[in-house]
Amino acid sequence: MQSRIIPVILAGGSGTRLWPLSRKQYPKQYLPLAGEYTMLQETILRLNGLNNLAEPIIICNAEHRFLVAEQCQQIDIDSPMILLEPVGRNTAPAIAAAALQSIEGANDVLLVLSADHVIQNVEVFHQAIDLALTQANEGKLVTFGIVPTEVNTGYGYIKSTIDRRVEAFVEKPDLATAQLYLEQGNYLWNSGMFMFQAGVLIDELTTHSPEIISAVSCAVESATKDLDFIRLERRAFESSPSDSIDYALMEKSDNVVVIPLDAGWNDIGSWSALYDIGVKDENGNVIKGDVSTIDTTNTYINAHHHIVATIGVDNLIIVDTPDATLIASKDKAQKVKEIVESLHQKGREEGGEHRKVHRPWGWYDCIESGEHFQVKRLHVKSGAKLSLQRHQKRAEHWVVVSGVATVINGDKILTLQKGESTYIPIGIIHALENKTNEPLEIIEVQSGIYLGEDDIERLEDIYGRE
Repeated sequence: MQSRIIPVILAGGSGTRLWPLSRKQYPKQYLPLAGEYTMLQETILRLNGLNNLAEPIIICNAEHRFLVAEQCQQIDIDSPMILLEPVGRNTAPAIAAAALQSIEGANDVLLVLSADHVIQNVEVFHQAIDLALTQANEGKLVTFGIVPTEVNTGYGYIKSTIDRRVEAFVEKPDLATAQLYLEQGNYLWNSGMFMFQAGVLIDELTTHSPEIISAVSCAVESATKDLDFIRLERRAFESSPSDSIDYALMEKSDNVVVIPLDAGWNDIGSWSALYDIGVKDENGNVIKGDVSTIDTTNTYINAHHHIVATIGVDNLIIVDTPDATLIASKDKAQKVKEIVESLHQKGREEGGEHRKVHRPWGWYDCIESGEHFQVKRLHVKSGAKLSLQRHQKRAEHWVVVSGVATVINGDKILTLQKGESTYIPIGIIHALENKTNEPLEIIEVQSGIYLGEDDIERLEDIYGRE
């Protein structure tokens, strides 16, 4: 019987090094940074063509669950298993949860991938997976090592033997050591991608990190179903050590082999990395969006909300969003994380939240705000419905700009066409629904003494939110 390959996709992480486009609320793995599809979608789609491929297991935090489900539907993945981590506990507990949740037969093989990698040569990637599958079916723990293309101090390294056994996992080296590794030729970059039988992984973790297996087993056994999601039990999962799979298992086991991979891999760890893989014009620029340039060279510009114009600049990163703009020297782009930390310390929402906020029913965009008022644009998907709710500190005025709205406003049920509106006083129960096959757009004007999102008392919600 041929092994069933179960992709396990790690989709957590906040992606702060790609701020302001990537933020905690909407991190890089859910953005189309390197192609037509989002990075999560690209990770799934590049597996097409593998034999005996099962639906993926995707591990994310609860905040992103509807985003994951929607992006899977967009690429016709109808029944993924979406595991919700109550807290972040690094990769070992996450992978253990997937193994414990998925195991149905002795031949099941887990292919563990990160949702935020770029792999340009899919054919070579598939060949490496086939080699790894042979090793995994022999009971080996397989890791994929990237063939180095340069002296790089940003990655951990894997030292290997001629027969692919792993001799050592090495921490990020200094420049001289990285140069030595490149010259020796038996060192590979640690990709964070793995392949192994689910049962073998559980047995090995039981030997080398029993506290992780113990805690995660309890979290899986007490997991609850929430719509199409599986929520791991919080208290048990929190009790697990927060360890990477490298530290918890790979560095301790003598059963590890490495498959070299030379397929145009990049983990998109900075804006400079996106520049490196981007298609460049005759001046060495990577241009995304509405951009006009004069005497501009070797620069990455991402601008999709209004025109960005540059004159006489070189070697820059320029990223424009509705509420924040980044301008950085390309060789200093890795310091973006320090900007994000500074914003958090100052209590600035821009550090982690976008102006445009995604919800299971669609999204809203805060167009304007001031003392005691706020204006939002609401986009409600076909068949979607906002919760039945009320506010204690604000009133709302809804104006339909496109589509047809079905509105509960107190004891009235209204059908509002384009150009029609309704006013919802403070404390009145209300709801908004799109019963049509077309999107619905509303302009919402809020007024009151407090306009925060926590002034929502949900009475009914089809998405199971509190």
